[in-house]
Amino acid sequence: MAKKKETTSLIEALLEFQELKSIDRSTLISVLEDSFRNVLSKMFGSDDTFSVIINLDKKGDFEIWRTRHVVSDEDLVDEVREVRLSEAQAVDPDISVGEDFTDAVDFNAFGRRAVINLRQALASKILELQKDNFYHSFVGRVGELISAEVYQVWKREALLIDDEGNELLMPKSEQIPGDFFRKGETVRAVIARVENENSNPKVILSRVSPEFLKRLLELNVPEIADGLITIRAAARIPGERAKIAVESYDDRIDPVGACVGVNGSRIRSIVRELKGENIDVTTYTTNPMLFIQRALSPGKAVAIALSDEEDGIKQAEVYMRPDQVPLAIGKNAANLKLASLLTGYRIEIFRDEEGATGEEDIYLDEFSDEIEEWIIQSLKEEGYTTAKAVLREDRDTLLTKTELEEDMLDHVLDVLSAEFTDEEASSDEEAEDEEAPAEPASETGEED
Repeated sequence: MAKKKETTSLIEALLEFQELKSIDRSTLISVLEDSFRNVLSKMFGSDDTFSVIINLDKKGDFEIWRTRHVVSDEDLVDEVREVRLSEAQAVDPDISVGEDFTDAVDFNAFGRRAVINLRQALASKILELQKDNFYHSFVGRVGELISAEVYQVWKREALLIDDEGNELLMPKSEQIPGDFFRKGETVRAVIARVENENSNPKVILSRVSPEFLKRLLELNVPEIADGLITIRAAARIPGERAKIAVESYDDRIDPVGACVGVNGSRIRSIVRELKGENIDVTTYTTNPMLFIQRALSPGKAVAIALSDEEDGIKQAEVYMRPDQVPLAIGKNAANLKLASLLTGYRIEIFRDEEGATGEEDIYLDEFSDEIEEWIIQSLKEEGYTTAKAVLREDRDTLLTKTELEEDMLDHVLDVLSAEFTDEEASSDEEAEDEEAPAEPASETGEED
């Protein structure tokens, strides 16, 4: 009786595990059957003749049946698959040689070792189920923001426990510089990845991933959570600086203003969570040159040239005034690095002393007294930042890109052209003035 209780308690324990971990009914039955068959196979060399029936409606109820072929007493060869006629007739007097005999098996009658083997088999299966269930419960949650309690802190990593008691790891490399955790403290992070090496699943948390920044923005900016604003790209140097590009599908919503909040109220709480990490928010655009220009802010570009991909990486050459180069590069090249990460381009910055082409040029902003500001802005948004950049472009292309009226564009072209015509005329006059006194100097030379 004690053995029956012992076996039943194992099944009850597994049933409790099912309730805790939400294991489906078919999986649970399969685990129990496999455990029993594993033990039977070890005892008899094969489990082919056994049928295991698990009744989950009655807690701990199970049955084992064995089917063997009836042979005469003297012809018995295989005791696993055959049964003597006399033994079979003791249970069923009407049975005869050649028929199949099925009888119930009392598992506890096999002795204490069988029960111990069953316990070990069940423990092994339960452990496998735990690992499998743990892995599959997290593998689809990569990128999700979670809160967990710090349980233990070591030199290279920290162990955290979530609300369901699952153990999660956060390596030092996934912690923001300046993070200092205390036992019992609640920490927010994203699920960076789920590893399953040698069937030993591990959930790795991160606070340095760009996804962590995105999830915090979704939490603090309702327009993002509602889908009115989309985060198109994000780049971080953890603990120092970050850049994000956002886009609004509603013209009435300023995506940058919504993310920053009134007087920076929304972004401020995120900065505190990120240990003072400065966050630059810019408006996303599908125009690569304009996107690069915005990403390099506060530096202002004179001209941008995109080149073919090298080793699968897109290239961009950016020309700037000398005073703008330090702004674009930033301290420890942080601004340049983030701009490259944000746009997906390998950006090289060049000092532009006389224009990107080596010719003297004039920035469009210098024409604000003759050309309306909104027209200058529309040209700059298409990547035309200097007068010669506009004049070199085909007129029809300019009309298509800027969507300006023909008379407006012609006025712009006239103003820009006139500037260089006047410069050339002035240069010619200066050249003539310089050449005039050269004649007598030449004659004097001849006389000498």
